[in-house]
Amino acid sequence: MWLVVGLGNPGSAYAATRHNIGFMLMDALRKDGGWSPWRKKFDSELADGDFGGTPIIALKPQTFMNLSGIAVSSAMRFYKLPPERLLVLHDDLDLPLATMKLKIGGGNGGHNGLRNIEAHIGSLFWRLRLGIGRPADKAQVHDYVLSPFINAEKAELPAIFDRAGRAIPWLLQGQADYARNILAHSNSQSLPNRAANTNSTEPEG
Repeated sequence: MWLVVGLGNPGSAYAATRHNIGFMLMDALRKDGGWSPWRKKFDSELADGDFGGTPIIALKPQTFMNLSGIAVSSAMRFYKLPPERLLVLHDDLDLPLATMKLKIGGGNGGHNGLRNIEAHIGSLFWRLRLGIGRPADKAQVHDYVLSPFINAEKAELPAIFDRAGRAIPWLLQGQADYARNILAHSNSQSLPNRAANTNSTEPEG
């Protein structure tokens, strides 16, 4: 079992903002995956799901971004999961939109949600970095991340979320390098879909 966490801020005022792309991706994955409805637990919205044969707990902390570690650590303790069975989906200013990177451990890049999770469970967990770009003026970063995606950016989100949905099952099955390969390709039609074969030791395609 894995815990997959989308980061964001609760409430309609933040729903469409760049900082909430983790929430947006999680909603897209749940809709396509046929997981259970959201329910309240661990100061979060929680759903049970399956990704290519791997059972997961999907979590959207409702504590606001800078206290995400409270919800995440509570769920980790309850399900007795080690940090390396945690995948966090989060926005990243250092990557342009439509660029995604997967890593385990490392720095938090100044991301308040990651920083708080690290304070509770350490840094040895998986992160899917979802690029949102960065404003030219550093002083505008706060307003930028809390502003909605413009229409041209919104049009790109479904393809981004589809590619992430194809990649994540391979990570959960221990195929991180193949997951990275999928994330690096803007055209994922020739790559395996989300129903990855959990019985194979090598990915096909």
